[in-house]
This record gives sequence, C-alpha cells and structure tokens, in this order.
Amino acid sequence: MKHEVLVADDHAIIRDGLRKILEDTEDLVVAGEAGNGNAALDKVRERDWSLVVLDLSMPGRSGIELIKLMKAERSKLPILIFSMHPEEQYAVRAIRAGASGYLSKEENSDLFLPAIRRVVAGGMFISPKVAELLAADVSPGSHTQLHSTLSNREYEVLIRIVKGISLTDIADEFSLSIKTISTHKTHILAKLGLSSQADLVRYAIEHKLLDLTK
Repeated sequence: MKHEVLVADDHAIIRDGLRKILEDTEDLVVAGEAGNGNAALDKVRERDWSLVVLDLSMPGRSGIELIKLMKAERSKLPILIFSMHPEEQYAVRAIRAGASGYLSKEENSDLFLPAIRRVVAGGMFISPKVAELLAADVSPGSHTQLHSTLSNREYEVLIRIVKGISLTDIADEFSLSIKTISTHKTHILAKLGLSSQADLVRYAIEHKLLDLTK
C-alpha cells in the first residue's frame, strides 16, 4: 500500500513535477493536489493523508497560519514545507508551528525523496542549515535577533512590505483592514527599533530575510 501524499502548491509545473517523481516510487503516490491555501485546508478536512507537501506562498490562506490550521484539524498530520523561501526566512517559524521539515526549492533535488520518506515515517527532516538556525534559536547564550520577537502575522507583513507589496494589497491578501495592517507595520518598526520602510528593507537584507535573486 502506498503512502498517499497531498501536494499543495500554486504552480502547476511544480505539482506535475512532484507527481512524476513519486510515480517512479513503490511506496509513495500523489493522491491529491491543491493550488491555493483554502483548497488545501479543505482537502485536509476531508480525509487523512500520509503527508502534505506544502508551499508557504499561495493564494488564499498561506504561510505559518496555514500550518497551524492544518495541525488544528489533524494534529498528527505530517507536513513537509517545500518552499522557494530560503531557510532564514521561515524554517524556524514553520517548525515551531508544527511542520515536520523544511526543504528549499533551491536545494539539490536528490534530497526530496529522502525528506518525504523521513517525514512519512514519523521523523523530522532538518537540513544542516535549518539545524544551525534551530540551535541558535534555542541556545540560552545566543543573541536573539529582533525579528524573532515579531508575531507570526507581523513577520508575514514584514516580508511583504520589504518585497514592495502595498499595505492595501497585504490587507486584501489577509482579509484584514488596511488600518490593521498599518498597525502591524507600526508595531514592526517599534520592535525592530526602526523608523521607516527603507530601514525595514535594509534590515531585511542584512539579516537575509529578503532574497535579492528573486
């Protein structure tokens, strides 16, 4: 019996590619697909899955919030994040939220099947880079980076602001008022000790939160 995998990614080419990779295995099969966060959450509510391979950036619900919602529906559901975002941006937060692993789409493709199999078996897939980030996050002697003090929502807003997305578009994405997003921005600036959007961009670049190659 094959382990049934749900692939949630808004790019059809990624879903097709993962389906073809798993077709060549004897133990894994893509049994469902979702192109946006709301559809992915609906499929998780409908039935049990051996694993969800989840992109963090999709239309509708996305990111850390979506991990938490899926785990609230099915607490034992294994989730492997497969994201274009570098580990520095989301890995620690994703694992805190309940993900069992984090794999960047920039990683060697040979890691994909071992990562899936480890998570399906009930383990964690932690790359050396993610292990380093997690160790720094929990080390008593480490210097906590200021952006670690942001709430998950504030962090999501920060990433979008530094990418040049308008507050109006951010509000639309999260189905919140622009006043609420503006309040988040104010809190972000205060927590990071910054005074302008330009300062936010510089901070993001310095701390590798903004991928300049994209």
